[in-house]
Amino acid sequence: MPGANLTRDEARERARLLSVDGYDVNLDLTSAIDQQAKTFSSTTVIRFTSTEPGASTFVDLIAPRVREVTLNGRSLDPSEVYDGARIALSDVAADNEVRIVADAAYMNTGEGLHRFFDPVDQQAYLYTQFEVPDARRMFATFEQPDLKGTFQLTVTGPADWQVVSNSPTPEPEPLREGVAVWRFEPTPRISTYITALVAGPYHVVRDSYAGRDAEIPLGVFCRRSIAEHLDAEEIIDVTKRGFAFFEELFDYPYPFAKYDQLFVPEYNMGAMENAGCVTLRDEYIFRSRVTDAYYESRATTILHELAHMWFGDLVTMRWWDDLWLNESFATYASVLCESERTRWSHAWTTFANTDKTWAYRQDQLPSTHPISADIRDLEDVEVNFDGITYAKGASVLKQLVSWVGREEFFAGLRHYFKTYEWRNATLADLREALEETSGRDLDAWSKEWLETAGVNTLRADFELDADGKFSSFAVLQSAIAEQPTLRSHRVALGLYDLVDGKLVRSHRVELDVVGERTEVPDLVGRAQPDLVLLNDDDLTYAKIRLDERSLATLVNHVGDFTDSLPRAQCWTAAWDMARDAEMAARDYIALVLTGVASEPDINVVQLLLRTASSAVEIYTTDERREETRRAFAAGVLALAQDAEPGSDHQLALMRSFASTAVDEHAGYLSDILNGAIALEGLAVDAELRWLLVQNLARLGAIGDAEIDAELERDGTIKGQEEAAHARAALPSAEAKARAWEVAVDRDDVPNQTQFKTIRGFWQPAQEELLAPYVDRYLDAAGWVWDRKANEMAQYVLIGLFPRQLATQDTVDRVRAWLDKTQPVPAVRRLVEEGVADVERALRAQERDAQV
Repeated sequence: MPGANLTRDEARERARLLSVDGYDVNLDLTSAIDQQAKTFSSTTVIRFTSTEPGASTFVDLIAPRVREVTLNGRSLDPSEVYDGARIALSDVAADNEVRIVADAAYMNTGEGLHRFFDPVDQQAYLYTQFEVPDARRMFATFEQPDLKGTFQLTVTGPADWQVVSNSPTPEPEPLREGVAVWRFEPTPRISTYITALVAGPYHVVRDSYAGRDAEIPLGVFCRRSIAEHLDAEEIIDVTKRGFAFFEELFDYPYPFAKYDQLFVPEYNMGAMENAGCVTLRDEYIFRSRVTDAYYESRATTILHELAHMWFGDLVTMRWWDDLWLNESFATYASVLCESERTRWSHAWTTFANTDKTWAYRQDQLPSTHPISADIRDLEDVEVNFDGITYAKGASVLKQLVSWVGREEFFAGLRHYFKTYEWRNATLADLREALEETSGRDLDAWSKEWLETAGVNTLRADFELDADGKFSSFAVLQSAIAEQPTLRSHRVALGLYDLVDGKLVRSHRVELDVVGERTEVPDLVGRAQPDLVLLNDDDLTYAKIRLDERSLATLVNHVGDFTDSLPRAQCWTAAWDMARDAEMAARDYIALVLTGVASEPDINVVQLLLRTASSAVEIYTTDERREETRRAFAAGVLALAQDAEPGSDHQLALMRSFASTAVDEHAGYLSDILNGAIALEGLAVDAELRWLLVQNLARLGAIGDAEIDAELERDGTIKGQEEAAHARAALPSAEAKARAWEVAVDRDDVPNQTQFKTIRGFWQPAQEELLAPYVDRYLDAAGWVWDRKANEMAQYVLIGLFPRQLATQDTVDRVRAWLDKTQPVPAVRRLVEEGVADVERALRAQERDAQV
């Protein structure tokens, strides 16, 4: 769309030219309850000043129709000034008022103002999602983070709705029968992307928190049809713990007038930090039994968004170059709070196993980038919500806190909040604050860690004397040729020995690792332990390798660590070795089957089952894959049958078995589904039933009729989405063609239904059926990016990339397409990430073939 892709240079020029006083936004949403209505009335009045009277600028708006544009009392012809994304304003004055009347679109992509009709109560539910540039889909804006303003919202809608925005909800004023008006007070000065509106017949639970300076009203909202599953008490408890922690840690009272958390349907993200009006995906309201890992994940998300109220909302980045700082800080702060103030005291173990694994993968793709990325335009930022922006950045911040000192770090942060409150700031501003409180020069650290890409690998290099003691010991650091930076690491080395059948730490050394080789004289003369763990306590961001004896100890005693964090780091090291073709895939799979049952951390259990399943499908050699599939599925089933009844392990193992079952297990899955087989303590509830149905469909053991019958049992939106997954998984040409149409060709299907269809499309043991879709994917890639909204375009390009067909032929076709078509940068990045995954799989397959 012309002008939709705002560049950094354009934003800088507009920020130089303009200052925004405030917005008055008037929305008429009475049409929302009519499923045939596609648009709503949106009127925006913006007051702004210009440093150069007579200059030209533009307002951002994406809407089907603009009816009126009035600048300083002068009427402008919409057909002349509106191009579909921008409204041109010429000859602006020193003080200005622009009024824009438009018909804006209800969205079904999870962007802008998303509208959802609940199939249970037939009610319309609305919510906004504006990050990065989608406030312009609901009202006219200067859509960049450094043009802050106040926002005064007036909403007309059905009188029985809950209407929630950034300011406290006012009493509705009756307008006519069944219709009311809500007139919100102006917000503080905030950026467009954190404004919000949620409206509809939502269920609400209210509470309050005695904040440092004021009583803070709290609200937890969800759709009426899932209200029976809302565990508001636990959600509010986590929230209050976060408030207490952050107000004390930041020495700054909560900056907004209230705090609502709204669990909304068909949500693209985990959550969004709208000021005082946080939206979260309503899959976090668990309607079936889930493992405690899901509750921990939800708590992390709740605390992440709460941390953003200070870091991001109170003080906001100037441009999207510092997106990483927003997200990395919120990630770091949420895990810190969770580990110190909630029942998930092992949160750093979870972080090491999940977030850092995500970061390591992202950092080894051809699209890797420095943490402080060069964001040239909106398309750059829209594909940059990745493992580097969140997880690597948080890992590096954790290291920075250790380096400058926790008290010094947060003293600098407190100064930063007070200095830049309600304003915009940059990384340089934060660095200056931290240097002032810590007395350290952060220039070299920033260049080394924030301005270069890639992950280092640490290995132990040692010699033993005749008594089995270290005569020398050094830590070797390496980097790949494409990303050659060797960094300074603060690391701990842990020596672990088997004592009464348990792996316990017998000695620890902490030191700086700098350059290619760092000697460790403290270990000379010490007996070689059973296991040497580099980066003990997970102080730095680096891959680690285990020496031969340590690896043997891991293989035989992985479940015998007394502490969760070193065990998690060893699991991560093993997976890294499998990904890097230094360990055969089948050896890694065997290690998981041997050790997963004794792994007490359910987060780690679930991650191990996922990584082992991935190794089965794309890292094993072709000649042994079917055999490995059968052995892995049988092994997981045996573990599930032996697991403690009713335990999280039993549920996680049974879910993994269902997802990896092969033809010979179809009867067992069917018997579990219909109750002919019952495992003590295992509840075959709605979520597990759908998983069984999807995998029976994958195996061709059921068809559309059985899927329809299950949908009769569960006619919720969740049921409809899961049924879409099941239909896409069916092993027939007709099912795949139908799924492709839903996922790619149609624009009228809601975002999560498309996403579930994509999830169901690529299935193991369907390679011959799916082979034609390599070319279909490549033919569609450019069209998808041009025609679909950003989130859906990314869903399609990432989710439908043919990773399952991990062959040289796939690589050759994709590489030839990239060379021939020269796609736009965003498409190239996503496709190159996919082909890099396949090339890694081929290297792993070659290594596995040697076993």
